[in-house]
Amino acid sequence: MSSHDIGIIGMGVMGKNLACNIANTGYKVSVFNRSYNKTMKKLFKKPIERLFPYLAIKDFINSLRKPRCVMLMIQSGNPVDELIHTLLSYLCSGDLIIDGGNSFYLDTVKRFHFLQKKSIQFLGVGISGGSEGALKGPSIMPGGTIEAYELVAPIFKNISAKYHKEECVEYLGPDGAGHYVKMVHNGIEYSDMQLIAETYSLLKNLVGMNNIELSNIFEYWNKGELCSYLIEITGNILRKQDEDGNFIIDYILDSASNKGTGIWTAKSGLDLYAPCSVITESVFARYLSSCKANRMIASTILSGPKIFKISNLDKEKFIKDIRKALFLGKIISYAQGFGLMKKASECYSWNLSFSKIAKIFRSGCIIRANLLNNIAEAYSENNDLIDLLFTPIFRDIINRYHLSLRNIIGMAVCNGISVPVFSAALSYYDAYRTVNSSANLIQAQRDYFGSHTYHRIDQSGIFHTDWLDK
Repeated sequence: MSSHDIGIIGMGVMGKNLACNIANTGYKVSVFNRSYNKTMKKLFKKPIERLFPYLAIKDFINSLRKPRCVMLMIQSGNPVDELIHTLLSYLCSGDLIIDGGNSFYLDTVKRFHFLQKKSIQFLGVGISGGSEGALKGPSIMPGGTIEAYELVAPIFKNISAKYHKEECVEYLGPDGAGHYVKMVHNGIEYSDMQLIAETYSLLKNLVGMNNIELSNIFEYWNKGELCSYLIEITGNILRKQDEDGNFIIDYILDSASNKGTGIWTAKSGLDLYAPCSVITESVFARYLSSCKANRMIASTILSGPKIFKISNLDKEKFIKDIRKALFLGKIISYAQGFGLMKKASECYSWNLSFSKIAKIFRSGCIIRANLLNNIAEAYSENNDLIDLLFTPIFRDIINRYHLSLRNIIGMAVCNGISVPVFSAALSYYDAYRTVNSSANLIQAQRDYFGSHTYHRIDQSGIFHTDWLDK
């Protein structure tokens, strides 16, 4: 009898944990994986209540009650399209396909309209929280039609993370809206992680803190305005030792990987003319970190200042400056991310609610942080805010903390320590508050070599100068 509530295809860590989460909340879940013998038997050695593995895709589909809800938890890109085409042979009008992977939002838009023509409903759903979140409660970002969302809304609400009993899931908007919001979430995640890494570098190299001291300072900071998931786990990471008593952090190769969502965010910023410099610089920082062989050569042939630990008298103030700079950097990063989503919402007619987005980010997801309460409050008063940096609470913090950001960057520069995202944050801040920039010279240059014209500040209209005419 076809009675199961939802089917999940793809039993990687995220797929399996999400399936178990749904089953644990009382739903019957059918699961399917391409490599049944290698994966399914290993993952499900013991039967799990309300979770039913299937060997054949046809039997998997037939086990689901109508309208059938099939969730894909597989690698993004071509595998998703190939699986969708396979499923079309078994699904009926009104059935629902859910893509819960990290798919590129424009791919989601195409799939949405393709399946709409086939009378198949489609949701592109961003899911954040990693493997633990998938099992215990993720932040969920659905995009598609409201009718399609309502088919699975009870399940999503039950399995999602909760923030003071509020579900961290909301319908966000049409076609690619959910995956776009997840993409920007990951872009903010990139910059947040890089800011913390630069903080770690300054505390280690200039203050001279050992790993336990570093762990303690992050644990202490997590009790204040910096309270967030990434600050919390940083404290745990720095304290962790192996069986021989060695700190694991000291043996990890300093070459950071990426899965592409940060790149997509940076590209979207370029496409939409949104200055996401902090997020983009964090992507470049990962690229540079992966050039390990080149960096080792450069360290032997390119000169720079020696690093000197600061004096004891300066330590307390410098540590406070680092804390303030980190918080300011986070604010600018979030502001750029939400500004990018605002541009996308206007461009694609998504009508995103930024207060809702901030609220579903407050628990379950990787960038969850206390400052999201302030962001949610700001947007609940005005969804059309020009910029988060203009709101009273953030404006006041920025005006107090920017000197700390300048101080730590100056100290880093003098000692030859790279702080690209801190520097990008300050550069953005100073450029943003500059009334008369140097861009007038750029316009003159463009007009000189390409007759691109320019506007004047004293007259209306469009002008061109013959710069070689004497």
